[in-house]
Amino acid sequence: MPEADGLRVPEGRARVIAIANQKGGVGKTTTAINLATALAARGRRVLLIDLDPQGNASTGLGIARARRRVSSYQLLLGEASLEEAAVATAVPRLRFVPACDDLSGAELEFAAAARREFLLRRAIAGRLGGFDEALIDCPPSLNLLTVNALAAADRVLVPLQCEFYALEGLSQLLRTIERVRRALNPSLEFMGVVLTMYDRRNSLSDLVAADVRGHFGGKVYETMIPRNVRVSEAPSFGKPVLLYDERCSGSQAYIRLAAELLSRAEAVAP
Repeated sequence: MPEADGLRVPEGRARVIAIANQKGGVGKTTTAINLATALAARGRRVLLIDLDPQGNASTGLGIARARRRVSSYQLLLGEASLEEAAVATAVPRLRFVPACDDLSGAELEFAAAARREFLLRRAIAGRLGGFDEALIDCPPSLNLLTVNALAAADRVLVPLQCEFYALEGLSQLLRTIERVRRALNPSLEFMGVVLTMYDRRNSLSDLVAADVRGHFGGKVYETMIPRNVRVSEAPSFGKPVLLYDERCSGSQAYIRLAAELLSRAEAVAP
């Protein structure tokens, strides 16, 4: 069996990736949707779980509200199995667990639950055999839902926008990851940073990218996601940008990001 170092996970077990950043508007959900789609396009069997009460990933994948009756909320409560909650999408090999409004009260509702940090881990344990990757779209805050995602994940991927305040708050997220690693999930690793909203016409984007790379070195992915109108338009049509316009710069960037993620995984394989 391969060792669980680098990006490797035990053979036959899906790699679980939490996509997290407590700042809103950084391209977190956009990255979750389109990275999942790009991985599926490369032949990977992918599960995407929406833990964000806003449910933007559900909208962005065109999952009508009528198909959200079983959601990640019921999954966390133990009222539905993963098989019941995961729905098919327009993307071959990509299944999706939608969110619902009830998640917004999860912090209070689950406060008294036994081992409340492990609700998601318990819900997906032993049920990911049909997948190669499981991505979790976290809420834009460091709340109990995010802690559940980190406790269930192997890796954390952080989308970070190429803007002035990019590094603000990131240290808090990294401290949370370290606390979760020590107290709840010793195997959790910081997978790295994906720079989003890069604008080659703006020198600030280059300055921010250089600053982030100076802080994190090889933990920053080479692929940067550009500002792109087609990426912004795609959710209003209920489609990942790869289905909306495969040739646009945003689609091509997510295709490269998926390839880089898999390449990094293979590079550490024994």
